[in-house]
Amino acid sequence: MSSLQEDYYNLCMEKSRKINSFVWHLLQEVDEKIEKGLEGITLNIAGNSHLMPVERMTGEDFWILSRILKKNPYINGLDVRYNLISDVGAYYAARLLQKQHKLIYLNLMFNDIGPKGGELIAKALHKNTTLKYLRMTGNKIENEGGMFFAAMLQINSSLEKLDLGDCDLEMQSVIAFATVLTQNQTIQAINLNRPILYGEQEESTVHLGHMLKENHCLVALHLCKHNMKNCGIKQLCDALYLNRSLRYLDISCNKITRDGMVYLADVLKSNTTLEVIDLSFNRIENAGAKYLSETLASHNRSVKALSVVSNNIEGEGLVALSQSMKTNPTLSNVYIWGNKFDEATCVAYSDLIQMGRLKPDNTDVESFVVDGHVCLAEVSNGLKKHYYWRPTYGEACSQSSNAGSSLVPTYNMNLFIHTKKRMLHLDDLLVKQSMKRRHGQF
Repeated sequence: MSSLQEDYYNLCMEKSRKINSFVWHLLQEVDEKIEKGLEGITLNIAGNSHLMPVERMTGEDFWILSRILKKNPYINGLDVRYNLISDVGAYYAARLLQKQHKLIYLNLMFNDIGPKGGELIAKALHKNTTLKYLRMTGNKIENEGGMFFAAMLQINSSLEKLDLGDCDLEMQSVIAFATVLTQNQTIQAINLNRPILYGEQEESTVHLGHMLKENHCLVALHLCKHNMKNCGIKQLCDALYLNRSLRYLDISCNKITRDGMVYLADVLKSNTTLEVIDLSFNRIENAGAKYLSETLASHNRSVKALSVVSNNIEGEGLVALSQSMKTNPTLSNVYIWGNKFDEATCVAYSDLIQMGRLKPDNTDVESFVVDGHVCLAEVSNGLKKHYYWRPTYGEACSQSSNAGSSLVPTYNMNLFIHTKKRMLHLDDLLVKQSMKRRHGQF
């Protein structure tokens, strides 16, 4: 089989296209992996890389790339985030989904794809049975494109994770997703962050709450920037009394106050499935932190991670959270940066870290001493620190900076590859047993 780099060069010459040096270099790295016998490779052509000079792909560049990937059996993941493929590239991405039956992961985030491109990709997934994870983050497919994706979920029975955050969805498409997910039993994680919602009635949470009562498959739900207030969180909490599948709830960047924490603290007394709760950038204050602390200390033993970053919590509430960790053996990850630290807070969390109860990788603060006073500094850990951007060094998918997906995995490429290899091994055993039977050895 000819190398990808060679195929890319030949096709560029045939179609009189300029060779993209960035793509050329990355294809060489993939060829080296293939030569080593690796399978299940993710081709990463991210346009926001800081580690090398980047020449972002256009729609025509993606056309050339899709042509050489159509029949390649070694690549099952494609990451082309932060490029310029637009609706032209979306057309070829749709064709790739129709013809490449090995692809299980496709990341198209921030590629200037509009409603028409969203329609093409959604319709391509009507017949696709292999893709497990699609990320469309930041492409302005708007309400029109969102409705096509909602309709797709009525037909597709293989997609497990769908990210439509920052896609300018509107109320109609959010309600459509909530309605479809009452029936769809394959989607494990969905991201509906930052829809464009007009009005103050929080109608979307009513429909999402109804969906959570009916759905028994969804594991992760991201509702960041939904303009959610206490009435909205009450709708979700009412549903969580009945739901027994949701493990990761992201309601960050909303308008939830301490009154909303009364509902959440109460449901956590009986809910035994929620493991990760992201309350970052709300306004729960001391009273809200105390409500949660009391429940976590005395009743709940399922929550593993809690983020209360930037919630206007003062020392009293933060110390109460630290005290709950002393009696709760399950709570392992706590993120508190952006609140109002006093010396008691600094001492409390420094003690937790020093005694080993709170591991340094499981929190976003570290302690140091100045003139005999204990202080806290921020470290780059969190539930989804690298959701939008890549670090300038180190691993972009490290467990400490993306603890949410580590604690509640909804998509694992390595697990899929391991399962695939095990199935191939079983197939080999069956073939060998069949040959032995033919030769009378059994």
